[in-house]
Amino acid sequence: MKSTQRILSANPGKNPLMRSIGFGFTVALSVSYLKYSQVMASKRKSEGKSEDDKVSAKKPAPFWKTGLLSAMHDPDLQVYKDDKVIIIKDKYPKAKFHFLVMPKDNIPNLKSLKKENIELLKHMHEKGKETAEKSDPDLQFRLGYHAVPSMSHLHLHVISQDFDSPCLKNKKHWNSFTTEYFVDSEDIIKELEKNSKVIKDVSHSQELLKKNLRCHVCRKEMTTMPALKTHIKQHSYKKS
Repeated sequence: MKSTQRILSANPGKNPLMRSIGFGFTVALSVSYLKYSQVMASKRKSEGKSEDDKVSAKKPAPFWKTGLLSAMHDPDLQVYKDDKVIIIKDKYPKAKFHFLVMPKDNIPNLKSLKKENIELLKHMHEKGKETAEKSDPDLQFRLGYHAVPSMSHLHLHVISQDFDSPCLKNKKHWNSFTTEYFVDSEDIIKELEKNSKVIKDVSHSQELLKKNLRCHVCRKEMTTMPALKTHIKQHSYKKS
């Protein structure tokens, strides 16, 4: 014990043990100070940002969300275009016939619509009807918009009511076209004419996607998508 005390009490500059202890303590102190400095610098930088800076620093939208902008110019998908709109085949159709009518103007979504866009929406509707008629004049179609679309750039769905497609896979797909989540084109036009804007309740719309599976013709409730897809084949989708 006394021997140990003599070693520790010896001149630290000449004592190897004390030099080692002192060096380790200095390194640990330096690392701690460096981490503290980094944390404080980051905090000051964050506090100096405005709310707009913080919003703009968020991750950009995933590439698929803006995929329509490239798809609308794909000649393999295009079925019609004029000076106002481009119509393409949906890349992942949810029925035998499924088209998207899109304006050439930069309009991200329903919320971006203004009263001056009414005539454009009417033009989109008419061209959608013409496309449906050319595809199968005897088949039932619906023209409408998703209340809260997953993809950016305004697009009108023109979809046959057979829902005969391998791309129709889950409850979200089904409910997005067979509940109030799918808003008729003419109803959107009327709302814009009346209110000069289109506003949809996001939380309510998202809940619609979770509703139980039901046949869109007879309203029979089904438990699984395979059972539903088998069931809907018994109905006729020809115009009456």
